[in-house]
Amino acid sequence: MNSRRTFLGELLGAGLAAGLAERIAALGQTPDATQEKPLPPENAPEAPLPPIDKRILEENQKDIKKKVEKLYELASQLKEEVEKTDSSKVLSLNLVRKAEEIEKLARDIKNRTKG
Repeated sequence: MNSRRTFLGELLGAGLAAGLAERIAALGQTPDATQEKPLPPENAPEAPLPPIDKRILEENQKDIKKKVEKLYELASQLKEEVEKTDSSKVLSLNLVRKAEEIEKLARDIKNRTKG
């Protein structure tokens, strides 16, 4: 009984941690000064950077924020359902589906923040 609850609690915690970590990453990271960037070869021409459209970046950030809010809502619903369900007798299919939905959404947020 406690094993399933512990597992589901840890799953919920991992989902929330992943969502918060992705949100922090989306808000902007400062590069670590201790990490050195590899130098390009001396004869290599510099590739021009594509122009960055500020409007696209802002829309992307708004989309990420919406998805993080949805992730938080789903995780809260999962937590409530875990507390209501006696998983020692029956493991609810809704719990599994909700956990899969959370995982999919967290993966999508992660991919969007990477670019």
